[in-house]
Amino acid sequence: MKYLALLSLAALASAVPYGIDISSYQPTVDWTTVVDNGITFAYIKATEGTSYISPSFSDQYIGATDAGIIRGGYHFAHPDESTGATQADYFLANGGGWSADGITLPGALDIEYNPSGSECYGLTAASMVTWVTSFSNTYEAATGRYPVIYTTTDWWTTCTGNSAAFASTNPLWIASYSTTVGTLPAGWTYETFWQYADSGANPGDADLFNGDAAGLSRMAYGS
Repeated sequence: MKYLALLSLAALASAVPYGIDISSYQPTVDWTTVVDNGITFAYIKATEGTSYISPSFSDQYIGATDAGIIRGGYHFAHPDESTGATQADYFLANGGGWSADGITLPGALDIEYNPSGSECYGLTAASMVTWVTSFSNTYEAATGRYPVIYTTTDWWTTCTGNSAAFASTNPLWIASYSTTVGTLPAGWTYETFWQYADSGANPGDADLFNGDAAGLSRMAYGS
């Protein structure tokens, strides 16, 4: 993702909260600098499939917490390896939980292009919708919150048949590297988070929350 020079972070900061998402590719984060740069929330990779726990997750999560950043974990899905329920349980057991403490965002399901095989992981659109439903319902049963869904409109259209089944329950985190969000997947009338760049002044990818600081706080509290 190319950094968008046309997008003024300084201007956006005065209107909406902005944040970052990070993984083990950013093992050491200077959270003081991140806060000084105006970051107020972060999503941190916790797990992938059912065999990977990020070695950086614990330190990153504690660092964000100590810095006063609202944070949450995310899970990179491998729908070809096991059921959605199995992966949700793995995520929940390894950092992906949620509590109404005002500083924890609901866990996010990162479901997107397969990094090492078939774009849709060999699943039909109907099977993919079933997989996401299984993950989502398992997460909600454990936490009382539906997970945020991170995806792109292109992948979602191709691999779920542009399903609108989750728009009324799951907040959308859309990846769209442009000066505008663009077309959203079916059913969603707005995005909750927008990943708009993969680099910038801070580690990891750059994100915006669609609202104000009070709205981000309500997101964390579940109210």
